[in-house]
Amino acid sequence: MVKQYERAVLKAVALCFKPYLKPEEAMIYCNLGRTQLTKKCEEFGIYKNNSGYFSKTDLDKMLSGAPSEITEKAKQRSFKFRKGG
Repeated sequence: MVKQYERAVLKAVALCFKPYLKPEEAMIYCNLGRTQLTKKCEEFGIYKNNSGYFSKTDLDKMLSGAPSEITEKAKQRSFKFRKGG
């Protein structure tokens, strides 16, 4: 477990202007647990790069509250099937 003072330091580092975040920093930045972060990232199509870091711009898109591109495309596809049938 992460101790309280370590969590405060990680949060300060995560909120600075780093373009890439470690998974632990991404959890703090998004205020989500490990499982919740994994589900949200999967929903939005956000993956770690080859070095194991998350892009902060991708996480910002996820936190903006806009629907994910994957769900939008799925809705468009389902509407096409309904119109034709």
